[in-house]
Order: sequence, then C-alpha cells, then structure tokens
Amino acid sequence: MKKLEITSLKELLAKPFANRIQKKVNKWANNPIKTQDKVFKNLISDATSTLFGKDHDFTGINSYKDFVKRVPVRDYEALKPYVDKVVAGEKDILWKGKPIYFAKTSGTTSGTKYIPITKASIKAQVESSRNAILLYVAETGKTKFVNGKMIFLQGSPVLKKKNGIMIGRLSGISAHYVPKYLQKNRMPSWKTNCIEDWETKVNTIVEETINEDMTVIAGIPSWVQMYFEKLQQKSGKKVGELFKNFDLFIFGGVNYEPYIAKFENIIGRKVDSIELYPASEGFFAFQDKQNEKGMLLLLNSGIFYEFIKAADFFSTNPKRITIKDVEVGINYVMIISTYAGLWAYNVGDTVEFTSTKPYRIIVSGRIKHFISAFGEHVIGKEVEQALQDATKHTSIRISEFTVAPQINPKEGLPYHEWFIEFENEPENLSTLAKTIDESLQNQNSYYLDLITGKILQPLKISVIKKDGFNDYMKSIGKLGGQNKIPRLSDNRKIADVLYGINLVK
Repeated sequence: MKKLEITSLKELLAKPFANRIQKKVNKWANNPIKTQDKVFKNLISDATSTLFGKDHDFTGINSYKDFVKRVPVRDYEALKPYVDKVVAGEKDILWKGKPIYFAKTSGTTSGTKYIPITKASIKAQVESSRNAILLYVAETGKTKFVNGKMIFLQGSPVLKKKNGIMIGRLSGISAHYVPKYLQKNRMPSWKTNCIEDWETKVNTIVEETINEDMTVIAGIPSWVQMYFEKLQQKSGKKVGELFKNFDLFIFGGVNYEPYIAKFENIIGRKVDSIELYPASEGFFAFQDKQNEKGMLLLLNSGIFYEFIKAADFFSTNPKRITIKDVEVGINYVMIISTYAGLWAYNVGDTVEFTSTKPYRIIVSGRIKHFISAFGEHVIGKEVEQALQDATKHTSIRISEFTVAPQINPKEGLPYHEWFIEFENEPENLSTLAKTIDESLQNQNSYYLDLITGKILQPLKISVIKKDGFNDYMKSIGKLGGQNKIPRLSDNRKIADVLYGINLVK
C-alpha cells in the first residue's frame, strides 16, 4: 500500500513541476537575443584569467565583434595543444580550474578525443535531459509513465582516472547523474549496465526487463532495435504487447526516419517519441513539441552559438553570425563556445532552422561526408585509410568508390555497402572486404562496437562496371570539372541510382 501512495504522489507532482519548468524555458526562449548575450558575457568574464583567455586577450573583448577578431574557429585538432595541457593535469587552461570529467570519443586525425566536462557543463547536460521529459508532460498532460520502469540503453558507467580526472563515454558519465526520484524506476541494474560486451549486456537486459512494466525506453535507434528484436524472439510477442504501458521512446544520435516503420511493426503500435541532441561537447537541443518540426535550441545552457553557412564554410574567412541573423532553411555549420572551455569550436555538425520564434533546428548532417546511420560516425578519412590498408602490397587497383549504409537488407543484419570500380578486380572479394572491415574497426571504436555487438554485419562489396562512376556522374549532370563522387554518404541516394541504371555487376 505504501508503494502505491508513493507512486501516486510522484505522478501527482509531475504536472506542476513540469508546468514550472515550462514557464522557465518559455522565459528565455521568448528572449533569445538577451539570453545569448548574457551567456556570452559570462563566458568571457569567467575565462579571462585562463591561459586561453590570456592568449586571446579576453580583457579586450567588449563585444561579439571583438570576439570574432580574437578567437578563430577551431576543430578539435586545432584546439588540441590546449586540451593536451588539460589532460596532463594543468589547471586554468581552457576554463577556470580543472574539468571533472573527460568524455572520451572516437577521433579523426588526432585519434582519441578527450572532451572536457566541467561541473557547470554536466549540470546543464542533466537538466536538459530532465527538461525534455518535463516539457513533454507539460504539453501532453501524460504522467502515467512515471509509475513504470524506464530503461536507458547506454555505455558502461565504469570510469577510469587520468591525472586525477575521471574518463568515460558521455552516456556512462551521465549514468552517474540519474535523479534519486528515478533510481527505483531505472533499468537495467547497475551491475548489468557495467557489462562491457554489448551482446552479453543486451541479453542480460532482456532477462531483467522482460517481466517488468516498461513505460519509457531510450537509446540510439539501432541499439534499441536490437533490444526489441531479442525481446520479441524470447517472448514471441510484439514489444507493445509485452510492455502494455510502454508509451514513450526517447532517442538521439541518428536520424529516426529510416527506423519508424520497423519500430512501429515490432512494437505493434505507434508510441510518442522525444528527439534529443546531446553530444560530449554539450546538450544542444531537444524536441519541445510533438507536432512541430525541429528541436528547441537551448540558449540558456552555458553555450554560446555561432553559425557559418555550410556553402561558404571552406571559403577564405567565411562570415560568422549569431542567432540574431540566422534564416530558416539555410544549412549552417554550428560553432560553439561553452562553460567547459571550448571556444569557437566546430563540432562538425550542420543544422537548419525550422523556426526562429522560438529557435528550433534539425540536424542536417556533417560538414564533411560521413556515415552515421547506426551511430558509427565513420568519416571519409577512415574509409580511405581502410581501403589503402587493404590494397597495400597487393596488385589491386581501385578506379573509384563510394560507401552507403544498407539499413534494411533482404536478410541478415544491416551493413555498410561499398561500391567499388576496380581497374583490376581481385580474385577474392570476400578477403578484400574482410581486410577493409578490420582496418575500419581498428580506426573507429563506434563501428567496432556495432560489429562486435552484432548490430551490423561486416561490410559487403558491390562491384561497379567499368566506367560506371563516370556514367553515374553523367546521369546527374555532373561529369567532369571539379565534381567528385562523395566517398561516403548517410543515405542511399547514390546507391539507388547506381542500381537503378544497372551500374552494379
């Protein structure tokens, strides 16, 4: 009886709490320019005495124009000399004091990346996750899900220490900040969450949750799909039949559109969803309305935003603007400065605004070509290196290639499909594919996790006919000149054309 009273109280308190948070969010969302000006001034003021602040004359910054003059746009590789000092244990480098965590991510040319997380930035991450759910409650009035169990499919919360600072994946770090009022509802158990091997972990999660009243399920769609399939295999039931009160799916990391039809089939019905836009560098946006396109850009979370038109990004001295000057429907590279000491930092994402009252965005892609249909973040450099590794010391010569995800194969697990035009085709394509795949796994930890976790099967090669890529470029009116075949893409637009005009052997 006591448990019932506590549960009912939790549901009773959810609405007024959600309404209070919604009013706070509305206050800054309705005053966006003023909100961002305040964030900007606080950032500069708090970092004036840091090494970065001294190197870039923060004491002389009195306006955004001053900031642009003094602080150039950088990616991780350009900021790395400062980050290396922080990793070595030095203080007051990018931000006052030392960070409390490093989020360890898969790097590009610099290898492993260590993204600093401070006390202020982790607080913003936690509050943003919470507020996304509370605004859903405020909008829909739905609160019954707070009575059931909630699962967050995430990385291991086991952290390592480096020069006194804890290191782990962002999702693992976040696991340490689940509010007390959710601890009893949270699944899986801490012990299960610490399992490193993904397939073992998911099987154990299935055992722990199959007889529970799961109401909220969260994670990257590709990982959640695997969990759902295992539940269905074990129970013989649709997920929605197994979890009759499952009513909310929370996701981020990849485009959900390709998964919707499969999810609705495996669940057996539609469920509400909330899209999040978290990253190691900050929590940028979340879906605040069920029937509005785009996610609310978080302007009050210790992040100052700048934008550069993607079409101009690689030109000399492209123009940087703030939210004040953005337009709906334009593809922008998003640049951030944060309470964790990232300054005019290019996270690599491109966004489009769907609204400026309030400011809502969609993630439109990456400024560089990539594949992340399953959360793998594979970039051009990695596929080029993998092909180079695989053909080194062989007589194999490649004319051209491109890579696309195959999300819904006729049979088996999804995979990356490599379309290769050979100058001299190897006798054994499977051996070449295996060697390429091994190189890609060695370079990219996310891809490795997906292969070992049996979310993806190893890549497959489809051979393109001689001069096939030239025929493709001709078919789209881009033969010759400076036009190039993208090395990889996050969709099958190119792949569909290659098949459609019979260029695949």
